[in-house]
Amino acid sequence: EVDSGVESEDPVEKVKEYIKGANPYLPLWEHVPDGEPKVFEYQGKKRVYIYGSHDTNRDEYCGKDQVVWSAPVEDLTDWTYHGVCYVATDGSNLYAPDVVQKGDTFYLYAAEQNGAAVYVATSKNPAGPFTDPIKTDVGFDPGVLNDDNGRIYAYWGFTRQSCAELEDDMVTIKNGTRKDNVLKHAITQWSPADGFEDPDDAFFEASSPRKVLGKYVYIYSKRYYTPQPQYGVYEDNNGFLSYKYSDEPLDNYVMGGDISFNAGELLQNDDGTRTMTYRWGNNHGSIIEVEGQWYIFYHRQTGVNEYARQAMIEPVDVAMDKNGKLFIGKITYNEEGEPISSEPVEMTSQGAHVNGLDSRKIISAGYTCHLFGGKKGGANGGEGGAYILPVYDQVDTISAPIVDITSKITAGYRYLQFGNESPSTVSVEVKALEDLVINVRVDDYQGDIIATMNLKKGDTKAQASLTKEVTGKRAIYFEFLSESDNVIAEFNLFTFDD
Repeated sequence: EVDSGVESEDPVEKVKEYIKGANPYLPLWEHVPDGEPKVFEYQGKKRVYIYGSHDTNRDEYCGKDQVVWSAPVEDLTDWTYHGVCYVATDGSNLYAPDVVQKGDTFYLYAAEQNGAAVYVATSKNPAGPFTDPIKTDVGFDPGVLNDDNGRIYAYWGFTRQSCAELEDDMVTIKNGTRKDNVLKHAITQWSPADGFEDPDDAFFEASSPRKVLGKYVYIYSKRYYTPQPQYGVYEDNNGFLSYKYSDEPLDNYVMGGDISFNAGELLQNDDGTRTMTYRWGNNHGSIIEVEGQWYIFYHRQTGVNEYARQAMIEPVDVAMDKNGKLFIGKITYNEEGEPISSEPVEMTSQGAHVNGLDSRKIISAGYTCHLFGGKKGGANGGEGGAYILPVYDQVDTISAPIVDITSKITAGYRYLQFGNESPSTVSVEVKALEDLVINVRVDDYQGDIIATMNLKKGDTKAQASLTKEVTGKRAIYFEFLSESDNVIAEFNLFTFDD
């Protein structure tokens, strides 16, 4: 790759870098959902390691292997691939794992047989490979905590939650420590009718234990089965990562709140409700502190199902009030600086690029966090609407296009960084399937138009001059318009130039 602005052999053409480490933070060809982030020090270097499932089956959840990626704690946009770390003992599908360190050994809890059989395998290297698997007493979606005193606790469950302390062998449940329904569960078609339902807890899956400011924090996927108009949710929805917390590891957890919701930008309506702008789906992940900043790691959906999920990251706030109440997410503080409430952080295109994506680099359309409107309206343009096409060719410069775009779809990017000097032009790669117009808007999907492009059917590229100056960190939206009722375009990438 060559730095943006360096001239190639053709002085008219400038070679540009592609944005990397955005949201999703792994290359667009990679699909690692259910990511458990852990900071481990190995050979004198601290790195963030991500352990997740691997959506390679394409026609069902997950895949037959699991891989490891890591980034230096100093730069969460610079990810390195370490390769396959584990394959199931019987070649079955591997569901969400977890990894914990004890002494100089790393323990991978691998969920074989679609999560029905959890084995623990070990390595002296946090990147694996993990070997010598032993079947454990732990269940679906295992989450494991090595407490400050060296005691090991495990948490698991699908639509019914369980937890226990483990023996020193890291395999066996310590007698008398197992507890069930410490978090009460959602009402679903898979849930037991055991009287332990609760619309506030609404535990679904994705157990992830953490220790935060001295509290035991239980992060999990919540499945709301009651309307939540503040999120635009009116039917069963498990796109959330939520938390409860306690002063003890295996009991007495109290309500925290919701940290992440993978339904894109939430539009604020006049009546206080919100509207989703991206197709939500299942969610799984956790929080870690890196160099003094907390982050939530989660995943989003691409394609037309839940089999091409991608790893996402957002900074989060963590604070405790004077009464010991723990807040995680986007926190509101009072005039005295006390935290008083929290809500999910927004889903962005920037991820760990906290100052915004460099607008002069090449930005894939697949980094959108807002795909809204169109022929049928709503998130992704409704059922059968526009979507990000999953890509699998392992090329760093690959772009994930938005396909099946109909008129009045907007694709939004939160946020880009324009710097102190406004660019003069915007360029796009768009396959025009009909005659169409693209308006480029700023700050809001109905915001000021800063450029307009007219494309004829068959066009593949367009460029326009900016009619208004744009500087600093801003949200950008591409609005697609056509007289046609058909699918009108495929949107591949864009960039701005001086």
